[in-house]
Amino acid sequence: MAGDYNKSVLVTGCSSGIGRATVDLLKDSGFRVFATARTREDIEELEQAGYETISLDVADPQSVRNCMVEVDQACEGKLFALVNNAGVGQPGALEDVTRETLEKQFQVNVFGCHQLTRLSLRLMRKQGAGRIVQMSSMLGFVAMPYIGAYSASKYALEGLSDTLRLELMGSGIFVSLVEPGPIETRFRQTATSLFAEGITAGGSPHQQAYQKMHDRYKSGKSVSKFALGPEKVADVVLKAITSKRPRARYRVTTPAVLSAVLKRLLPTWLLDKAMLRIG
Repeated sequence: MAGDYNKSVLVTGCSSGIGRATVDLLKDSGFRVFATARTREDIEELEQAGYETISLDVADPQSVRNCMVEVDQACEGKLFALVNNAGVGQPGALEDVTRETLEKQFQVNVFGCHQLTRLSLRLMRKQGAGRIVQMSSMLGFVAMPYIGAYSASKYALEGLSDTLRLELMGSGIFVSLVEPGPIETRFRQTATSLFAEGITAGGSPHQQAYQKMHDRYKSGKSVSKFALGPEKVADVVLKAITSKRPRARYRVTTPAVLSAVLKRLLPTWLLDKAMLRIG
């Protein structure tokens, strides 16, 4: 299926990184793209770049509802694809993550995504076709230390997506998970802010690990020698949208592929050792 302006795609979290690379590629491929962002500044920048934009804060249920009303009206109820890309990653040892901080993590990465998916399905079912692309992570199927809140949210997203895929069998609507490993985005800058807001490091038994993490972030070095640019993830999103029978999972980067193999082959204790070394 080639790009078609009559096929509308809603993409969340488009201000930078994977989301921006995705809307750039989809627009160049001939799709009608609705690009969303949370801040007025980012919306204006997207508009200057020629995008149809919608203000969206996925953590706010009313903002999600308003977004879908705009999409419904703009595309006359014919939304072909939803790319749930918006997300944040809360760092910190789980014993230092409060309930309130964990709830904020899930508001963005799980609850907002689920609400958008449900509302989008109402439109897709009417036309008997559609694509839902969920931006997960390799941390949605393997765990690493000090990013447990984020990992838990992605594990939850994977469970929701696997179930939804089964429930939509035969409907013409396909659900795909994209599971990137290390990607060069603003993730670390955002994570640094979230750490300062949500974690009380003073007195924590993990202070030494936090200092190492802080020094690594501050250095500005690439998160991994295997890290790829966000355009590589955008390529995979395009495949999931244009394939006649999209795959259930697309893994991006060598670490993501290798982690999936290790999880399948290694006993848990040995996998734990491997993840501690990688982390």
